[in-house]
Amino acid sequence: MNNGPASLALRAGLAIILAITVVAVRSPALAQGNTPKALAVIPPNKDTDLKFYSGNGPPQEGVAALEYMMSDADLVLWVAGNQFFAMDEVVGAFRKVHPGVTVGLITLPPGLLLSAIEGGGWVYDGKEYRGTPDVYASVNLGHLKKLKAAGLMNSYEVYMHNELQIMVAKGNPKAITGIDDLVRANVRTSMPNPVSEGIMQFYARKVLERHGLWPAIANGQECASCQTTERNWFTAVHHRETPERIRDDKSDAGIVWKTEGMEALRHGAQIETVELPAADSLRDEVSYAVGALQNSRHQENAESYLAFLRSDAAQDAYAQFGFVKARPEELVLKPID
Repeated sequence: MNNGPASLALRAGLAIILAITVVAVRSPALAQGNTPKALAVIPPNKDTDLKFYSGNGPPQEGVAALEYMMSDADLVLWVAGNQFFAMDEVVGAFRKVHPGVTVGLITLPPGLLLSAIEGGGWVYDGKEYRGTPDVYASVNLGHLKKLKAAGLMNSYEVYMHNELQIMVAKGNPKAITGIDDLVRANVRTSMPNPVSEGIMQFYARKVLERHGLWPAIANGQECASCQTTERNWFTAVHHRETPERIRDDKSDAGIVWKTEGMEALRHGAQIETVELPAADSLRDEVSYAVGALQNSRHQENAESYLAFLRSDAAQDAYAQFGFVKARPEELVLKPID
C-alpha cells in the first residue's frame, strides 16, 4: 500500500467527508441543509415537568428523569405543558395496557419543545442532554407542520380540546368580566409569552388583536419572563406562574386554559375564573394535535401510544381533568398537509 504524503492526505480527506456525512444523517438540521440550532434551555426549577416512569412507584423527576429518558426510556413523550397535571393519570393508563414500558415525559410550552427538537436536545441546570422525543404534541397543528417541513413528521391526529378563560383572584376584586377589562388602568396582567407558549401564539393573541388590545399588552415586545409595561408580565410557563403571581399580589388577572383554572382550584389556590363567550374562549377552535417523529428511536411504542390516545381509557383520563374529548373522526391518523 502507498503510504506517501498524497495517499495520507487522500485518506484524511475521505475520513472528513465520512464524518460530515454521518453527522448530517444524524442531525435533522444538517440533513435539511440548514445551520444546526442551539440546544434549547429549560427554565430553572422545572423538575416537576421532567418525569421518568418505571416500575410501579411514583415517577422520578428533574435531572435524574432527564438522564434516564435520554438513555433508558422505551418511549419519550414531549407534550404541551398545560397537560402536566393530567399526565400521571394518562401515562399510568397507558402503562396498564403496555406493562413494562418505561416512559420519559417533558411537559413544557410547545414552542420550546419544538426548539429542542430542532436543536437536538436540552440544557438544564448547566448540563447538556441530547436527544429528541418519539412523540410530540402541541396545542396547534402549526407546530407539527414545521416538523413536516423539516422531514421529521408525516401524520397527526387531534386528540382533545380546551378553551380560554381569565383567571382572577378569589372574589374577583377588580370586577373583571371580559377581555376588554384586561387593559384597564387598575388591572395588572400575567400573560403567556408569545415566543414559545402555544396558548398565546395561536389563540390568545388573536383574541387580543381582534379587541385592539395587543399593542397595550405587548408594547412592541415579544419576549418571555419580561415586563412589557408597568402593568403586564409575559411569563415563561404561564400555567404555573399566573396563579402564583395572583397569589403573591403581583398580578390581578391572566388568560389561561379552562383546565388550568380547574387545576389551581383543586390545589386550593385562592383564585376563580371568568368564562368568556365562544368568540373569545375559542372553544370551537382549540385543538390538540399529536404525531410520532419519523426518526423516533422507539417507533413501535410511539405508534402504540397514538393508538392508545384513541381509546376510551385515554379520553376518560383527560376528561376527568376538564379536557374535552375528541370526536371519533378526529382520532384518526391523517397526513399533515
